[in-house]
Amino acid sequence: MLSRSQPRAYDAIVLGAGGAGLMCAAAAGQRGRRVLVVDHADQPGKKILISGGGRCNFTNIHAAPDRYLSANPHFAKSALSRYTAEDFLALVTRHGVAWHEKTLGQLFCDGSARQIVSLLLAECPPEVELALGHPISDVEHADGVYRVTYGGMAATAPSLVIATGGPSIPKLGATGFAYSLAKRFGLKLVEPRPALVPLTLGPDAALFRELSGVATEVVARCGTASFREAALFTHRGLSGPSILQVSSYWRHGEEVAIDFLPDRPPNWLRGAKRARPRATLRSTLAQSLPDRLAGALADRVELHGELGRASDRALDAAAERLGAWRFAPSGTEGFAKAEVTVGGIATDGLSQKTMEARRVPGLYAIGEAVDVTGWLGGYNFQWAWASGWAAGQTL
Repeated sequence: MLSRSQPRAYDAIVLGAGGAGLMCAAAAGQRGRRVLVVDHADQPGKKILISGGGRCNFTNIHAAPDRYLSANPHFAKSALSRYTAEDFLALVTRHGVAWHEKTLGQLFCDGSARQIVSLLLAECPPEVELALGHPISDVEHADGVYRVTYGGMAATAPSLVIATGGPSIPKLGATGFAYSLAKRFGLKLVEPRPALVPLTLGPDAALFRELSGVATEVVARCGTASFREAALFTHRGLSGPSILQVSSYWRHGEEVAIDFLPDRPPNWLRGAKRARPRATLRSTLAQSLPDRLAGALADRVELHGELGRASDRALDAAAERLGAWRFAPSGTEGFAKAEVTVGGIATDGLSQKTMEARRVPGLYAIGEAVDVTGWLGGYNFQWAWASGWAAGQTL
């Protein structure tokens, strides 16, 4: 076993064997660089393995910079344009991984997410070494050389890549290590917070707790962000794709609005009144919504009796509320249930072309560790591939 006094020398050390770290190591190794990948986990790509229900939503054909959140909305443009969803799809196809497209451009493996991990490992040439199951105990930097101590061993390199992700899904071993390391080297942080996470509701939103298990397609809005997908009512609040999407934009104290009938014009209940004057609001809603949801909404709108007996003004008010049902979440289910992290290492300290720290030569940050967060549906994996590839071209 190597001791601290006998470090092995590499061209680059990558901290983190997730999607971004493996892509970076593969890209650098293919350029002849000797790369060491260190991770405290006992196997690579743990987050990949659980993604997409075990089938890995590995990219999205609609990946574009405007579908990413960052303090600098332009930062991701360079990497995303130089390594695209089509580039990764070509890699998947070359390795014989069967895939299919689901809704909204989401691409999944036909088989197992393990195929994506195997693909990334296969792309790593002999120049790439993996040191798994080794917690990092120290990182030093002096005279242009980084020294990493891990599991009683040590390694040195002129380049160091932070690819340890964010604190989302701690049960997989996720921590804020990337942030503490970045601060040691003087890099700024954008406050990290859970993203793509279920929202919780206080006691004043009892409507939703009564509907636990009910799902329906809605348009969910928060500020200027708007997503049309399913919402799922839970015993703690709201989840489902549309809610996970707006959660990335939501801040404490803000409201979320839900349009339960997104295809209806503002005065649609007037038309329903003329077509079926003896129908009730509940029976009318039940034609388009799950019965439990229709009943709960009708009770709270308080439009009682037959539609034919209601004034057009009352009908319009009911339609308006159903199209923008507002509530103020009490919080989120936190990093434990968050798929990714918003915030992280500030992009203003990094080169958007190479991902290298502007004031710390040889230090790079990629993937979820950086303040770039994609929408639900394969966007965050595409950022991992693109940012890892960008750094791997210059190590």
